[in-house]
Parts: sequence; C-alpha cells; structure tokens
Amino acid sequence: MAGRLRATMLRRTGPARAFALGVNPRPASARVSERTPPPSDPATPSAPPADTAGSAGGGSAEAGPAAARPAWIAPSLLAADFARLGEEVRAVGRAGADLIHFDVMDNHFVPNLTLGPMVCEALTGEAAGGRPLPIDVHLMTRPVDRLIGEFARAGASWISIHPEGADHLDRSLARIREAGCKAGIAISPATPLSWLDRTLDRLDLVLIMSVNPGFGGQSFLPGALAKLRAARTILARHEAAGGQPIRLQVDGGVKVGNVGAIAAAGADTFVAGSAIFGSDDYSGTIAALRSAAEAARHPARDAARGETGETASPH
Repeated sequence: MAGRLRATMLRRTGPARAFALGVNPRPASARVSERTPPPSDPATPSAPPADTAGSAGGGSAEAGPAAARPAWIAPSLLAADFARLGEEVRAVGRAGADLIHFDVMDNHFVPNLTLGPMVCEALTGEAAGGRPLPIDVHLMTRPVDRLIGEFARAGASWISIHPEGADHLDRSLARIREAGCKAGIAISPATPLSWLDRTLDRLDLVLIMSVNPGFGGQSFLPGALAKLRAARTILARHEAAGGQPIRLQVDGGVKVGNVGAIAAAGADTFVAGSAIFGSDDYSGTIAALRSAAEAARHPARDAARGETGETASPH
C-alpha cells in the first residue's frame, strides 16, 4: 500500500496537494472500472413489507423485502492501525467483512481530521483471498460536492453525506449516483428524519448515527433505537409503494452486546470499529456480530433452526 500511496502523492504538484484531503486528478472513467461492486442482496420478494416498526411486542422491526436481505458487517477504519491499513483491510476481509467503512472528517464540519481520497485510492481493490472489499465512504465534511467526485474517482462504492453539509442535497445525492456510486444520507442524533421526505428516490442507504459524529470509541446512544424503528417504517412504506430497496445502516458504539437490539429495531448494516479492531479475533468478532444480528432480525427462523440442529451460514 505504501508504494501505491507514494506514487499517488508524486503525481501531485506540491506538498499541499499531497495532504490527506488532496485531489485525485484522474478522470472518473479511469476509476469506475476498478470500483468494487457492493455485496449482492437476494431477490426482493413480491409481497409488501408489514409495517411493524412501532409494535409494542419487542420483536424485530423488519418484515418483507428488508428481512430477506442479509446483515452486512462494515468494520470502520477509524479504529484500525493507521500504520498498517492495507494489512488491516485484508485481515477483516479474510474474517468475513462485507464492506469497509471509511470515515472522512475535515476538522470543520466535525472536530477531527482523518482520511482522504489518496488513502481510499490506495486501499481500493485490496483483496482477502481474492475478494476485494467495497469501500463505504462517510463524508463528515462541508461542503461535499467536490469530495464526492474525488472519492468516486478514488474507487469508492458507496458515498454517504450529511444534509447539513450540502448546499443543495438533492443535487449532491444525484451527483453520487451519476459518478457510479451508491448514495446514502447520514442522520446525526439531533437531525430529524424529515430529511427523508423528499430524498428517498435518490437513496440506496440511510445511515443512522448512534453517536455524535467526530470521534471513534463513543458509547451507543439509546435514543437511536427509536430513530431506527421510525426509519424502518419509512423505508418499508417506500418499498411497499414500489420504491427501490434502501439499506438501513447504523454507526456508533455497535458491539456484540447490543447489536441484537439494534438489529431488532430495523438496522441491516452494522458499522463497528473498536468492537472489531480492538479485539484479538477479527473473525470471531465479525461472526458473533453477524450471528446476533441475524438472530434478532429472524427470531422465528433461527428458533426453528435451533430445534432441528441447523446452523446458519455467516454469509
């Protein structure tokens, strides 16, 4: 990875352009063919989803097409060893990760400064056993439009933005898709879900932040569970009306001990940083996260499997 990163930096015109938020000068067409496609979802059933997100029974909020999708585990690089990023990506890939979550912070929108397009480009195509991992970019920046193009050229597969970081949210979401990426909207703890009212047709993913953005290692905010249930209701109605499938991701404080409750609230994609990279067994932790999430999303199915002795595949 270091060789690729140095080669990328040498293409820049000066030290400022070699900084972590530097510009990738290559045209989008040069990178689109290298972008790793996201994991495949199974075919969507024809029956409309039941709207159970607000049920008082404590069961899973998912039903219909959403319940048919597998749980995805996305290790967050913010908690990885920055001196060994390439090795870390390969390690979690071998351990069964579905995506790599790539947090971008600009020290303006949030009080931290992290990774930029050059690092994304250097990691694009990193393979574990011949299986490249899609990169899921979360832009905690203001403004976002220029970085959308830069990360698309750098090989991102998914790009999520905060509505507060965009001057014209609809246009910014359209740019993500026009660049060949999946588009997501990130909802912070104090950001209302009303932002979804006029953007659902532009989305492939809704990211619910269960911590305030800016730093890793924070504790899960319990209020995120109600927001997840409400978001799942909105997405279920959208799909029942013929809308495209939209994944519901959660980011912040996710660990083996709470992922079941998070999944039962409606999430199907789980970003975990410290829980994975802080463990001694990436494979075991990812498997435990997936197992707990799937058990909460499909309690009846998993109970039946337990009675028959059948075990669920981690994928």
